[in-house]
Amino acid sequence: MRARRARGTLAAVVGAALLLAGCAQDPADGPEESGKGGGKGSGAARVTLTVGVFGAFGLKEAGLYDAYMEQNPGVLIEQTSIERNENYYPQLLTHLGTGSGLADIQAVEVNNIAEITATQSEKLVDLGKVAGVDKAAYLPWKWAQGTAKNGATVGLGTDIGPQGICYRKDLFAAAGLPTDRAAVGALWAGDWNKYLEAGRQYKAKAPAGTSFVDSASGVMAAVTGGSAQRFYDEQGKVVYKTNPAVRASFDLAASFATEGLSAKLQQFTPAWDQAFANGTFATVSCPAWMLGYIQDKAGPAGQDKWDVAQAPRPSNWGGSFLVVPKAGKNAAEAAKLAAWLTAPAQQARLFEKRGSFPSASAAYALPTVSGARHAYFGGAPIGEIFAQAAQGVPVTVVGPKDLVIAQNLADIGMLQVDQKGRSPEEGWQAAVKAIDNALDQ
Repeated sequence: MRARRARGTLAAVVGAALLLAGCAQDPADGPEESGKGGGKGSGAARVTLTVGVFGAFGLKEAGLYDAYMEQNPGVLIEQTSIERNENYYPQLLTHLGTGSGLADIQAVEVNNIAEITATQSEKLVDLGKVAGVDKAAYLPWKWAQGTAKNGATVGLGTDIGPQGICYRKDLFAAAGLPTDRAAVGALWAGDWNKYLEAGRQYKAKAPAGTSFVDSASGVMAAVTGGSAQRFYDEQGKVVYKTNPAVRASFDLAASFATEGLSAKLQQFTPAWDQAFANGTFATVSCPAWMLGYIQDKAGPAGQDKWDVAQAPRPSNWGGSFLVVPKAGKNAAEAAKLAAWLTAPAQQARLFEKRGSFPSASAAYALPTVSGARHAYFGGAPIGEIFAQAAQGVPVTVVGPKDLVIAQNLADIGMLQVDQKGRSPEEGWQAAVKAIDNALDQ
């Protein structure tokens, strides 16, 4: 379960979880032994490496632990998973604070990585110095997210959520819009305001009972996900109120609500899920991990009705990291494993098996990525589409309370505009009040 959790981010937890279509283990079930590690030397004493993750993280499910143990018969890997990140992450902070109870490798969700690099970097191994780790193999913005101010790269990225726009070809055709993905992408290329204009064109001939987008909040998240500066500045100051990019994204998204282009749904709710099956909206901002979610919720009836085109501008929603606590019993061996798990070849395998898009740009030329197509979405070349999007995402300033700010902008501010008919200004002020209270400002 990964990507942006809690609607603004629970999207990551719930969305990626359903994408991966796996079940997480409750910690009460104890650690999961991934395998027996191959035959050679299996009778000899082995180093046990523990990995702590949230949700169906994908590494075990993709067979990566078994592959590593086959190559390294002196290593045994055990994984423990806590289902939801909101339960996992506070425990991780507590264990880092006490220096005990830590796994040898811990996963960190993207919305928590800024707090980890800012407050916990001295307790983590600098993975940028591990043999075999090549900074040039990774997307610059993803590498930067895992790097602390002292220059130590304490988090190696596992995956990302580059965004496209998923759309219903049958609804576009009924509304007189093009259906070819290149032509669809051309409708709004380079400007989110063109996406709004496409919505107006759709509304003019929309099939009865349908809307152009699922929610105004989804649009806002996609637009802000492509901004170099969002909620914090480079000095760590909260600037969302004075950052014109944030207010512009809020006002643009609100236009989808006030102009009747939104289905007024709240993402990752039963009503939203049912709307996929009913075909009641024509487009949704769509990170790579959401393809599996759509396929699951729209079901067999939606096959080849959905397609995916480039978003107006590159944007990212979701992703995770691996960190290695210095307090772990086997920090050196764990660092080697973390480096291997996040190397381009393994990220390509994770994408092939689980749909998690690589954060290592060196993986994009590998056949399993470059040649990837999605049959459900009309054979869309998803490797090409999302690689292009990923490489255009700017290096984004991330802050320790990004999740709090994003959630309140969406669920307090934009939801009032979308569902309750409040004015954009009223919605904005409600969000600001809630955020300031949450941040004690």
